[in-house]
Amino acid sequence: MDTTQTSEEKTEPGMIALATLILVAAVANLNLSVANVALPSIGLVFNASQVQINLVAVGYSLGLAASVLWFGALGDHHGRKMMLIIGTLLAIPASILAGFASSIEILIFARIIGGLAAGMAFPTTLALITALWSGQKRTKSIALWSGIGAAIAAMGPIISGYLLTFNDWGSVFLITLPLAVVALIMAMKFIPDHVSETKAPVDNMGGLLSLLLLGTLTLAINFAPVPNSGILIISFMVVAALSGILFIMRQRRVDNPLYDLKVASRSIFWVASCAGIIVFGALMGAMYIGQQFLQNVLSYSTLDSGLAILPAAVFMILVAPQSARLIESRGSRFTLLAGYLFCLLGFLTMLFLWQDNIPYWKVGLAYAFVGIGVGLAGTPASHSLTGSVPVERVGMASGTADLQRDFGGAIMTSIFGALLTAGYTRSIASQIDNLPASAQQQITSGIEATLQKSFSSAATLAQQHPQYSAQIISAAKYSFLTGDHWAYLAGIVAILIGAALVFFKFPKKEEEEKLLAQYCEIDLKNQGKQI
Repeated sequence: MDTTQTSEEKTEPGMIALATLILVAAVANLNLSVANVALPSIGLVFNASQVQINLVAVGYSLGLAASVLWFGALGDHHGRKMMLIIGTLLAIPASILAGFASSIEILIFARIIGGLAAGMAFPTTLALITALWSGQKRTKSIALWSGIGAAIAAMGPIISGYLLTFNDWGSVFLITLPLAVVALIMAMKFIPDHVSETKAPVDNMGGLLSLLLLGTLTLAINFAPVPNSGILIISFMVVAALSGILFIMRQRRVDNPLYDLKVASRSIFWVASCAGIIVFGALMGAMYIGQQFLQNVLSYSTLDSGLAILPAAVFMILVAPQSARLIESRGSRFTLLAGYLFCLLGFLTMLFLWQDNIPYWKVGLAYAFVGIGVGLAGTPASHSLTGSVPVERVGMASGTADLQRDFGGAIMTSIFGALLTAGYTRSIASQIDNLPASAQQQITSGIEATLQKSFSSAATLAQQHPQYSAQIISAAKYSFLTGDHWAYLAGIVAILIGAALVFFKFPKKEEEEKLLAQYCEIDLKNQGKQI
């Protein structure tokens, strides 16, 4: 919401400052998605299991999602420009480590470190937009930040696919290095040093608890389909539950909470938070599953699979400005629901039309629907958060906006990956059980374990046994389709739940404007008491 600005902030910055913030966000957004196209290649090089492939995909989101609340609060207190610079700087060695990783474990570690770096820089971009602009300029700036950011994330696989035509898998993690250098220089030159920052102390204990909560919850979901990992999963869930309980207790008692539960309980804030988690999670989950489907099932090249998602990127860019206008004329609720409708159409297309040997238009149609949906829903999801908090709490709002993308991406990708793994493994086992007894005797326990490990492992096995290559690949494709259909069903259920939440709980335009005015009045009174 808008509050009176100090004398050093009265003049709103120009487009160069906004371009700088979008470029910094681009470093994070690209790193978020560049791995997807390379996943089949990474699986083959490291003979990785499907769970390890899942962790490469989700590791960056895991690090980012687990840290954004804490790092956003640190930026509010110690300086947003400082956090912007440190995060962008740390992204450089993290990308280099990922690009030259010698093992799958090091690659996963590098992805998590890269996510932590983004956790410093990415939430700060939205916090600065909220602090530097007001009114319609803020809405338009957020629309550009949201639409271009999502489109850049969608462009990641296209760039990666091109690089993989003449470089190895590691090249995709080096894409952002020149961008990071340019963003670093621009941030140092064009971003103001101090903007509406708070002198209140940071709740570091709350930050650690939030990191444990989000990190262990994401890991528990990823390891769910792993055989004989029940104790590990339970341990993760226990840590997540205890961290969550302690976090809530602390936020209620501490004088300056990391996450103000009174502000978070505002209907516009918490409904927008949940809505954004689902819609951005649906985008990242669709990209994750889709890239493997295109290469594994449709046998697309890395370049073709990257280009295949172009409709999503194009429509996100085209629709985002229209979303800002729609918010002004019809309100956030209407715009969110319109976005959800298109996301639902996209997942229904994937579920019913995505099969083996399909023409490209069925692929492009699904991505176009998802792109329109995210382009419409992304702006109101972020705008509602930043508009319903006091300006000194924009770090909390921007952290939550990033959680929408990154925790949503981590959770939905983890759920999709777990369902893909479970469906694939179950289908392979079922096909083996249905073979004649004579054929079953030729399949050793080692071969069965390799087939169930991942599509990449099955493809490697097919190369080792060319006489059975067609049968192995056919079985693996069938099993992959079984798993990805489970994932698409989960996406449809999540989208329907999110749409119902927005429909019944998010206020209509007139009520939304009244509530925002009430929030502003309350926060100005509280601010006056603190002075």
